[in-house]
Amino acid sequence: MKIEGKEYRTIWFENNVVKIIDQTKLPHQFTIKDLKTIKDVINAIKQMEVRGAPLIGATAAYGLVLAIIENNDQSFLKKSAEDLISSRPTAINLKWAIDRMVKKLSGVNSNKILEIAKNEAKEICEEDIKFCENIGLNGLKIIEEIYNKKKGTVNILTHCNAGWLATINWGTATSPIYHAHKKGIPIHIWADETRPRNQGANLTSFELNEEGIKNTIIADNTGGILMQRGEVDMCIVGTDRTLANGDVCNKVGTYLKALAAHDNNIPFYVALPSSTIDWNTKDHKEIPIEERNSEELSHMEGFDENGELKKIQIYPKKSKAKNLAFDVTPAKYVTGLITEKGICEASINGLNSLFDD
Repeated sequence: MKIEGKEYRTIWFENNVVKIIDQTKLPHQFTIKDLKTIKDVINAIKQMEVRGAPLIGATAAYGLVLAIIENNDQSFLKKSAEDLISSRPTAINLKWAIDRMVKKLSGVNSNKILEIAKNEAKEICEEDIKFCENIGLNGLKIIEEIYNKKKGTVNILTHCNAGWLATINWGTATSPIYHAHKKGIPIHIWADETRPRNQGANLTSFELNEEGIKNTIIADNTGGILMQRGEVDMCIVGTDRTLANGDVCNKVGTYLKALAAHDNNIPFYVALPSSTIDWNTKDHKEIPIEERNSEELSHMEGFDENGELKKIQIYPKKSKAKNLAFDVTPAKYVTGLITEKGICEASINGLNSLFDD
């Protein structure tokens, strides 16, 4: 996808260095950052310089490549894998990517392990791009159906950032949007601000602006009244972990949007690659819900009139804040899951109909 008219991916490997777009600086500064060590990768994941389940998984895969370059030793590789998995616990893609890399590298001759690791990490990225493109083509059918009935602009509400910045390219929730735009279907996006880190405002709106797609940022609590007024035709969100029964774990606030959509008979879709499906966890209460630093709530960052990035406190100094990063939307509120293999109902039968292996 594009930034200032130039095509980019979110991550690439060059001269034994992992290159990323530092997403903590967007939308005000576009910065490409070098990750040279496993510690750099872990820090980039923890500090959300990279974020979004598929991109976290790809970054972790390249983290093991850097670990091998740093110290070609199986015990160091194992420790690096463990540290990566614990860096952000909720998104299942991270563990999925690490498990895939470790399985591929297990018992490999030390002389060949680096090349095999680089190839596997690259394959994870290429696979995600293809999956996300197919998600877009499958989701496009839904937007086309709404447009053919409405014969006017399709208004889509999304939450957080499930765009190309959260994947390698195309995105998940945004992929159908990009495909619809490329096909000439008139669309308008309601982008939830997504406090506290404002990924909807800082990232989703930024992406859409770069692609020339009409969008409006709204406060997180505005979606409900827009739905009541008939100003939302459908919702599409991403997911950090979807259980085999169809329950969806995504950025906090997703559950409330699903409730509002259900109350107003508005279709609520979740877009995801199969790497985001957790086939083993049976109860959503077992999902580790990340609780982040309360300072993300009590402080805000922005650029002052001199162009300097500054952090200011917006809460009373004596007040406490609780910063849960994710919530769970029960499957009964999900109209359908949009995957690389097609669209299915949010249930074990629905997923099994697409992924019988």
